[in-house]
Amino acid sequence: MQIFGPANIQNTRAITESIKPNAAEPSTRSISIDTVDQLDISREAQYLMQVHGAPDIRADRVADVRSQIEGGRYETGDKLNVAVDRLLDEFA
Repeated sequence: MQIFGPANIQNTRAITESIKPNAAEPSTRSISIDTVDQLDISREAQYLMQVHGAPDIRADRVADVRSQIEGGRYETGDKLNVAVDRLLDEFA
């Protein structure tokens, strides 16, 4: 069917007619869908999942460390060396 404008329609068929495919022509329509679903999780979402999976804050441990810091007994040479080593490992 070709439409040339709002008032000029050509090659029209009656509603009761049906279009039958030509048996001599093989069907060239072949649908092949090879898709795979994929889920991408952003870094922010991964971080939030880790935060939600982290254990609760231990108030007794926080109070103990706080009292050590206030008393000047928390920062030792060994603890500073470990902290510096961990920091350097992050950059390596």
